Amino acid sequence: MGERTMRAVAVRGGRGTADDLHLVERPAPKAGPGEILIRVAAAGVNRPDLLQRMGLYPPPPGAPETLGLEVAGEVVAVGEGAPRWRAGDRVTALLAGGGYAEYAAVDARHALPVPAGLDFAQAAALPETVFTVWANVFERGALKPGETLLVHGATSGIGVTAVALAKAHGARVIATSRGAEKAEAARAPGADLSLDSAAVDWAAAVREAGGADVILDMVGGAFTTKGVECLNPDGRLVLIAFQAGASAELDLRRIMIGRLSVTGSTLRPRPAQEKARLAAAVERVVWPWIEAGRVRLPVHATFPLERAGEAHRLLEEGRHVGKVVLIP
Repeated sequence: MGERTMRAVAVRGGRGTADDLHLVERPAPKAGPGEILIRVAAAGVNRPDLLQRMGLYPPPPGAPETLGLEVAGEVVAVGEGAPRWRAGDRVTALLAGGGYAEYAAVDARHALPVPAGLDFAQAAALPETVFTVWANVFERGALKPGETLLVHGATSGIGVTAVALAKAHGARVIATSRGAEKAEAARAPGADLSLDSAAVDWAAAVREAGGADVILDMVGGAFTTKGVECLNPDGRLVLIAFQAGASAELDLRRIMIGRLSVTGSTLRPRPAQEKARLAAAVERVVWPWIEAGRVRLPVHATFPLERAGEAHRLLEEGRHVGKVVLIP
């Protein structure tokens, strides 16, 4: 029997624009020890994929060079030392790369069952965003029921996830996004107060609304400066991206007097054991919220694999509300 091949998305020349994404034929991966092989039914598209495409976010050592950090599909092979899974199981998984393809091999500990009631496209939209929100809002940010979470970029995939999970947790949520239409859309996942950051002084509005206990900051720059001014005593600001710039001027006196914490993290480079720990926590706490209907995350659009460039352009233009998904 010959070696199994698959279609996958590669970047022409190794880095480039959305137009440089194209289909290639590659050998399909195999399930090594502790791994499962998934026949991919859907793959989530995330902003780190855009950065990798441009050559700004190289994959960690040992990860596939091709794009894609999350998939959903059917298990077709199980490596030695992965006793939980069987061929035919419906799973969704967090990857270090290689999701834009017809097959993906993944550490079996980083896979979770597709939540009841979800199709593959909906399930593929979960791992990267849910793991990120859990690690940063609930662990680093230590959000408690009754506290107020401020989410910037609230209509992005991570934004809608943060809003929805915080509401399921019993928190109050303030959302910011650019434009009146997006500000209105941010209410659907549960934002109690939704602000158009292009039209109002959002920092003043947050302070007037009682301030924030936790801020999930994907913008950086001046947003981080203003965010510190919005934090209540013992507040926590967690930075996970800096689309408006990697530098910010912070009032250190305010941080000291207010006992504030400013922190940040990334997900992809974390050790496999740490991702396994996050997966177990997410399955224990978040999966029941999803299966009970308390959390519903929107899929804005789906594209076939050969139109991955269009999916990237949609993210670059910021027209989406929720996740964008590829269907092999």
